[in-house]
Amino acid sequence: MPDAEKFGDAGSNTLGHVLHNRELMIENLISLGLGKILNADSYDSPVDKVLGAYGKMAELSPGKDTISGHWELAGLVLKTPFPLYPHGFPAEIIRSFENIIGCKTLGNIAASGTEIINKLGEEHLRTGFPIVYTSADSVFQIAAHTDIVPLETLYEWCLLARKNIFVGKHAVGRVIARPFKGKPGSFYRLNERKDFSLDPFAPTLLDLVQNNGRQVWVVGKVMDIFSGKGVTRHLPGLDNNSIMEAVSFALDENFTGLLWANLIDFDMLYGHRNDVEGYAAALEVFDRFLGDVMKRLNDDDMLVITADHGCDPTFKGTDHTREYVPLLIYGRHIAPVNLGTRESFADLGATVAELLCGKLTKDGRSFAGKLLIRGEERG
Repeated sequence: MPDAEKFGDAGSNTLGHVLHNRELMIENLISLGLGKILNADSYDSPVDKVLGAYGKMAELSPGKDTISGHWELAGLVLKTPFPLYPHGFPAEIIRSFENIIGCKTLGNIAASGTEIINKLGEEHLRTGFPIVYTSADSVFQIAAHTDIVPLETLYEWCLLARKNIFVGKHAVGRVIARPFKGKPGSFYRLNERKDFSLDPFAPTLLDLVQNNGRQVWVVGKVMDIFSGKGVTRHLPGLDNNSIMEAVSFALDENFTGLLWANLIDFDMLYGHRNDVEGYAAALEVFDRFLGDVMKRLNDDDMLVITADHGCDPTFKGTDHTREYVPLLIYGRHIAPVNLGTRESFADLGATVAELLCGKLTKDGRSFAGKLLIRGEERG
């Protein structure tokens, strides 16, 4: 994005850099217009071969984190950023947390989750003190070995921190439980991670859809990101495979409303770990799944593919990157048009709200009028 330099992200390009790393077999994404968004000649296709509407979206919220990205997609634009702690948390915050849990802590730095448990995991096993750390996101993360701190205790600590410490000026976007197992030299993180997020500050797309008498199904961590607000059913999903299985299950169910899934491996396993090849291979797996989804859609279904931020695996560091996100929309009554560059992720939320509810979200400008065509015109 034009302001990427302010975030230290000038030159980042998640999808562009992955696609330039090696040739990918992603024909379904290309058929929906991905090559046109990226201006990638080798992945482009003629206009008459594009099957869906395509474009890209800028983030208006002053951040590049999961919460602000998801909330903006759901029609809420943050006016002020969540607090960040690139040099660790103030002493009074750490003292308050230690008083709540009744012991000292380790860490209190900005770090990669895998690196910090490798660095401090042995000391944690010896002392029993949990590891606390942050990142470029507005997060307070607590890592603990489950042989030392049971999951239920770790979750309780996170909830106490969320309710009693990280409020007001220190209201971080998420308090995250980061359980791990293993021995020194071979520690590994568990899928039982849990996010304790702030409640959205106003009704979101999810609330509008639910209040309009329709269902809202979410997969995996989307539930935590919205603190369960507006959700009618939660489907578990701990990695890309289980999340795609949940989406496949939902396609066989009879429901009317919104299904929202976040394919977390692109970020968690590949973007944050600078694994370009892993990212590329995961794109190919997703593309094959996408082809199946496109065939299974009903006549009145609409599929949207987008993102909540960038996470360039080729870029310096391991943090999210401030980028435009792709906007690919497909359905049997969706016009194959160029949607251009939208000024906010919230435009998508407003569009979905108009189509499902005949209403608009708090923020965003709907582009629903550009999408729909009569079935007979599509042929």
